[in-house]
Amino acid sequence: LACGTGLVTKKLIRKVGSKGQIYAIDSSESAIKIAKKWTGDVKNLHFVRADAEKVQFNTKFDSITCQYALFFFPNEQKVLKNMKKMMKRNGTITLAVHGKYNVPYFDCILEPVKKFIPDYLPKYPEMDRFGTKETFSAAIKKAGFSKIIVKKFVFKYSPGTFSEYWNNYKKHLSKPLKEKFDSLTKFQKANLREMVKDKTLEYTKKDGKIVFPWEVLVLRAKNQ
Repeated sequence: LACGTGLVTKKLIRKVGSKGQIYAIDSSESAIKIAKKWTGDVKNLHFVRADAEKVQFNTKFDSITCQYALFFFPNEQKVLKNMKKMMKRNGTITLAVHGKYNVPYFDCILEPVKKFIPDYLPKYPEMDRFGTKETFSAAIKKAGFSKIIVKKFVFKYSPGTFSEYWNNYKKHLSKPLKEKFDSLTKFQKANLREMVKDKTLEYTKKDGKIVFPWEVLVLRAKNQ
């Protein structure tokens, strides 16, 4: 669910093998196009463009995964309860969200950008609203799942030097965000770049490479 450009989907293909069936669902046609190229021609993989709140199938699933998307859904309970409808008895859901306190990869850029462009991001719910074990498990329990286990992991991730981090961010902006960014004057862009650089200094090593900590919560639960 919310397969995006297919990174997790590709890993699931190896897990499932040739005997099972994988349905990769996303609301974005462009993301699905990228995912199809990324995963290649796999006969037991089926891409579906659909709304997570409403999508239904004639079959029931053994397992449903959803990585870094639950916090984007305005009504997560509708999505979770829809997952439950699609699952077999004793089926497993596995969900991942960003942690609440330790994801500077985003914060280093987004906090300065919002000072220049207050409406930079759409009015999504807060991205860290399930960022603690308590809030995450409470939402899943409310939807009717049981045997909930939440684990926290903190990884280290390097986007390279500051120039690589900054240029890579700009390169992958969506069209609406790029238009807002391009509306800034040359002077504003220069100031913004320096503000972002200042934010990254505490994570910059002697060799010039940035190394961010990245907190992730992974949850597993049963449909019983």
